[in-house]
Amino acid sequence: MRRSRGKGARCSLPLPPLQYGVPSAAMTSQRGSRRRQPPAYSWPMDSGSRDTSAPGTANPLSRLSLEQLRRRTSMKWRTYPDDVLPLWVAEMDTPLAEPVARAIVDAVALGDTGYPAGTDYAEALAGFASGRWGWDGLAVKRTAIVPDVMLGIVEMLKLVSGPGDPVIVNSPVYPPFYQFIQNLGRPVVEAPLGPDGRIDFEVLEAAFGRVTDGRKRPVHLLCSPHNPTGTLHTAEELAEVARLARSYGVRVVADEIHAPIVASGATFVPYLSVPGAEDGLSLMSASKAWNLAGLKAALAVAGPDAAADLARLPEEVGHGPSHVGVIAHTAALRHGGDWLDALLAGLDDNRRLLADLLAAHLPAVRCAPAQATYLAWLDCRSLGADGDPATLFLDRGRVALNSGADFGTGGAGFVRMNLATSPELITEAVHRMAAALD
Repeated sequence: MRRSRGKGARCSLPLPPLQYGVPSAAMTSQRGSRRRQPPAYSWPMDSGSRDTSAPGTANPLSRLSLEQLRRRTSMKWRTYPDDVLPLWVAEMDTPLAEPVARAIVDAVALGDTGYPAGTDYAEALAGFASGRWGWDGLAVKRTAIVPDVMLGIVEMLKLVSGPGDPVIVNSPVYPPFYQFIQNLGRPVVEAPLGPDGRIDFEVLEAAFGRVTDGRKRPVHLLCSPHNPTGTLHTAEELAEVARLARSYGVRVVADEIHAPIVASGATFVPYLSVPGAEDGLSLMSASKAWNLAGLKAALAVAGPDAAADLARLPEEVGHGPSHVGVIAHTAALRHGGDWLDALLAGLDDNRRLLADLLAAHLPAVRCAPAQATYLAWLDCRSLGADGDPATLFLDRGRVALNSGADFGTGGAGFVRMNLATSPELITEAVHRMAAALD
């Protein structure tokens, strides 16, 4: 069956592998399927063809060659066969920011690889929040280091809820929300986003009403900015979340890991900065914005009325982060601003590039421009494809994307694409996806 799309394109780039928790059908079906060999490879392999300008000024997304990326041993590049183009898991195809790399090398040279201590990370985040977001309300004394954002969320849920207490999420949303919440013995209650990808407050209030019975301690796990849609919640929206939560006795825990990654002209608003959020808890990290997922560290931040809750965090939780990770994250927040600005400019370019490519080659695929994150949420429902589009693009196009079905209600028929890569890879991916529909 020939499916509706625009002009066809050649499929040409043989590449490396990937993974993501428990692989979905779209990620595993390639093992038993007939592999279509892409035609001749078109992207120059030698690093000399890439941008080699000084770090901090050049686009970090254009600095590594395909040959260099193939030498990586992390999840993104080692999960799938070499002929698959990996644009799925949230890793960036960038070198480390020079201040971060220098801090790591200095720590290793000194043998400073013990247990984490002190408040440097929190102080750096407070300075970053003030400079970037105009928020001076991040009190260092109301913070705690945690191993990473998801494990920090688990610890916050333990502090403000118990087994069997419901956790509300705005689907479609980051798949580990479901996994971690359920493994903790809390039922997930969905309050789906509206058709515009924003919080539907009638739906949210109805969900709050269903879980409030006086005996339970419900929690709203807020994703801000929202993964996978890239929605940036406004101050007014966040204040309404806080108002409803207070009204219904729901505690709010905010995952704000993507906070530094915003489109040009957009501004992130911390949940704890809005009126009514005084009893909220937030998880923040430099991990996403500086590609530090392998250097584990994050911060839990409490509003004034949640300070006593955070004070009950078991001491051993603070032993879980990597000390070298804390050093790296601190350096990123204090000294990585120029690098981050170059990254954000590159992501703006990639968003525009993707829009142009879809219009030219896959006009039936819709993608609302993201205000934040480096993710693109592609609506493939008009393609007329049978089954999961992620499976189709993997099996026939050799492009690995995240299946929208994994993101809960509202995700079926969508795929998530990682734009934190070079323009060449994005271009090749869309060409392959278009060719997959022939």
